[in-house]
Amino acid sequence: MRGKPPFEAVVAAHGATVLRVCRAVLGPADADDAWSETFLSALRAYPDLPADANVEAWLVTIAHRKAIDVTRAAARRAIPVAEIRDATAAPAADSRDLDLADALTGLPAKQKQAVAYHYLAGLPYTDVAVILGGSTDAARRAAADGIATLRRFYPGAAARGATARRATARGAITKRAEPR
Repeated sequence: MRGKPPFEAVVAAHGATVLRVCRAVLGPADADDAWSETFLSALRAYPDLPADANVEAWLVTIAHRKAIDVTRAAARRAIPVAEIRDATAAPAADSRDLDLADALTGLPAKQKQAVAYHYLAGLPYTDVAVILGGSTDAARRAAADGIATLRRFYPGAAARGATARRATARGAITKRAEPR
């Protein structure tokens, strides 16, 4: 039976995936802090992790919980504004101009998380269901609904296949995607 790899190797192997998940769920402003908190928590718990555990799913679960903590903390903070915007006014930007990260922030929480964990982290729906606390079918439905919404509002998404969507989603979280 092999032992566990050193924690540095775990960070090197899964750091980018965890960062993509954090960016998709929280947006770029809070993603770095959530990434750091995820790996600090993981470092503390790593010695007790069984050698045969799915480390990627374990890390995404920790990132999910850290994202919830950041979201809850942000909800408790007041947001200062220069002037109050009229809620009935038309939006300033056309939804076709949104990049993928902005489009993801517009999804409901479960859909955003299901899309991030399945398409960005590459986790199977069974693991996504465990993280979200529901059934596999519910996780699959949330991801499908999220992708359907993204296809409507993200330029060119309907023309891409599943592989291209995954590749585009992975790259577009960190940079602006080029419409076809």
